[in-house]
Amino acid sequence: MIIFDDPATVPAPPGGRYSHVARIELGARTMLLLSGQVALDGDGNLVGGADMTAQAGFVMDNITAILAAHGASLDDVVNIRSYLTDMSQLPQYGAVRAARFASGRPKPTSTTVEVSRLFIPGALLEIEVLAVM
Repeated sequence: MIIFDDPATVPAPPGGRYSHVARIELGARTMLLLSGQVALDGDGNLVGGADMTAQAGFVMDNITAILAAHGASLDDVVNIRSYLTDMSQLPQYGAVRAARFASGRPKPTSTTVEVSRLFIPGALLEIEVLAVM
C-alpha cells in the first residue's frame, strides 16, 4: 500500500502539485520517500535569504517534521540527496547536516551535486531523503 501525504506540521507544497511524502508499507518495514524540500514558509516566501545556514536549518526542520508525522526520525534516514546552487557553500550546509544526525550511528548514504538553479529563485539548496523504519 502507498499513501501520499502532506503533514499539517509543515508548509504545503507550492501550488499543490506534488506530495511531501510517499509512505510505502513493506510488511514489517515502512519506507518514506520525501520530496525535495526547499526553504519555503507557509506563505510561499523563501526563508533565510542568501544565508545557506538559515536555509539548511529550515529545510532540516521540515524534513524532521515530515518524518515525525509518520513516526520516524532522522535516525531512520538511509539516503540523502542534496542539490546546491553553489558548491562553495558546502561547508555551511555540511555543518547544519552534521549537527542534525546523531553521532555514533551509521551515516546515511549520500549524493550532493551542484545545480545551476532550483525551481524557487534564491533557493540555495533542495534536499530529499529516503527513510526506512
